Amino acid sequence: MPIDVEQALAADLDPIEFSWTSSDIQLYHLGLGAGSDPMDERELRYLTDNTPQVLPTFGNVAASFHMTQAPTVQFPGIDIELSRVLHASEGVSVPGPIPTSGTGFSKQRFTEIWDKGKAAVIVSESTVTDASGTVLWTTKRSIFARGEGGFGGERGPSTSVELPDRAPDAEIALPILPQQALLYRLCGDRNPLHSDPAFAKAAGFDRPILHGLCTYGIGAKAIVDHFLDADVSQVASYGARFAGTVIPGETLQANIWRHDGKFIGTLTAPSRDNTVVLSGVELVPAD
Repeated sequence: MPIDVEQALAADLDPIEFSWTSSDIQLYHLGLGAGSDPMDERELRYLTDNTPQVLPTFGNVAASFHMTQAPTVQFPGIDIELSRVLHASEGVSVPGPIPTSGTGFSKQRFTEIWDKGKAAVIVSESTVTDASGTVLWTTKRSIFARGEGGFGGERGPSTSVELPDRAPDAEIALPILPQQALLYRLCGDRNPLHSDPAFAKAAGFDRPILHGLCTYGIGAKAIVDHFLDADVSQVASYGARFAGTVIPGETLQANIWRHDGKFIGTLTAPSRDNTVVLSGVELVPAD
């Protein structure tokens, strides 16, 4: 069904209620590799019983954390087969630290739909509040829908981020555990592409690949740990674009620059000719 841009942008979607616990936070952090050194007090901040600090990227997965079924892309004006959809970008902003447990109400809206010719880019924003209406965090996501373009819309702006013409301020090695995808899938993404070798091979991969949102969270944690003394309260916002696949068991490298009061960079796979797997990385510190 062709995208009905006007209907999609005007859609008033019902809020989604969800809850999370400190154990969910701990599992999410373990899925990102936290606790690799169980004697490191900074690592243990992410895993403390009852009161772990919460990496803001948990906000990107909190509402779907307990899902065991694949999501659908069916909304007013939008009806797309999941196999046609690629995750393009993700972002989160927080007015303050995310509570270690609680109940949230997520209100989603579509903000932009761009016609790329053979594909469409669909941008949505979700605001999460508590029962009193206080904003806890806001997420922004874009998806690339193959075969859904050509509806006569605008192409949209370029979203590329220009990196400084100098060496990075930090080059951080990020080992990915062989079982990283099997652990991270417990955070709500049970797509067999990340766990079933036969399914992954049929999809064109030699083996299961890591979840993009896992790579995304690993990138945020790397910057927080290296530049912000592993203190998540110093983060105002974080975002990145998905640029390539990650193979469990390989070691990534985060190349990060301090630039105009924020941290920007990329994540690459050195063993694969420095293939970029996460681009447009941008973390804005809190004031």
